[in-house]
Amino acid sequence: MQAIVYRRYGSPDVLGLGEVQQPAVRPGDVLVRVHAASVNALDWHMIRGKPYVARFDMGLRHPKSSIPGVDMAGTVEAVGSEVTELKPGDEVFANKGKACAEYVCGPARLFVPKPANLTMEQAAAVPAAGITAIMAVRDHGKVQAGQSVLIHGAGGGVGTFAVQLARAFGATVTAVTRTENLDVVRSLGADDVIDYTRDDVTRSGRHWDVIIDNGATRSLLAMRRILAPTGTMVLVGASKGDYVGPLARGFIGGPLLSAFRQQRIITFFASPKREDLLALKELIEEGTITPVVDRVYPLADTADAMRYLETMQARGKIVISVAA
Repeated sequence: MQAIVYRRYGSPDVLGLGEVQQPAVRPGDVLVRVHAASVNALDWHMIRGKPYVARFDMGLRHPKSSIPGVDMAGTVEAVGSEVTELKPGDEVFANKGKACAEYVCGPARLFVPKPANLTMEQAAAVPAAGITAIMAVRDHGKVQAGQSVLIHGAGGGVGTFAVQLARAFGATVTAVTRTENLDVVRSLGADDVIDYTRDDVTRSGRHWDVIIDNGATRSLLAMRRILAPTGTMVLVGASKGDYVGPLARGFIGGPLLSAFRQQRIITFFASPKREDLLALKELIEEGTITPVVDRVYPLADTADAMRYLETMQARGKIVISVAA
């Protein structure tokens, strides 16, 4: 089968279209024909092999996994002898590695029926960003009706989902993004928008009960100024592909700054759960949330998609059309 492969760490230039062996189906597995995949910040970290300490897991000199992509949507091609909940022809989506390929294969529990009201490209945009957003807003931010919520970095993959989820939970939402994304976040239900290229939200004099900070572009001290005295700040992701700084910022700086105040500063690792993907599916089919897709690239142009991802200018998600 065809897949995007990389045999060494480096820039998106290391990505190329190649032939690899189609995965074998074990008794509890499902083989899925991939129609679309999406790219995430995790992909560029894996391709570049950064931070370097992660190479103890990813492979010291060469990557263990040579196919990028952790989100996909497609059609079930075959099922193992022990699988009863899915059958060939079913449309599914999943947070599944090695997604930039014609086929993926894995345990049946990973694959969830695709939302009926989404295209394959839209469905592929949901898993990683949607799960991260629901964990940030619902589980760690514990957003409730009547609260004020600031989504910093509201125009990106996680941010566009976070705006919609916070509104769905009954919060009043302020979205911070760049000029080009203002209309998009308004259309997603943001009650107020702030253009960070013109106004510094940390100097606004306003305070929010919950802050979801995507990208770690501002200092903790600056962001804490606009957090309510008993508020919660949830730190999501990293800026410009840097993980070490934001991790230290969250896991060390956050607890230190929270030690003598009632403010909570939380950093977390998103862990995909079937239950969360099912919850997102239900919200999507209800019309409560919808994925935002910026661009769709053919499989052969995955390197270009990754280059665009690294600019951090994407509005919502970047999708790879595999079946085409």
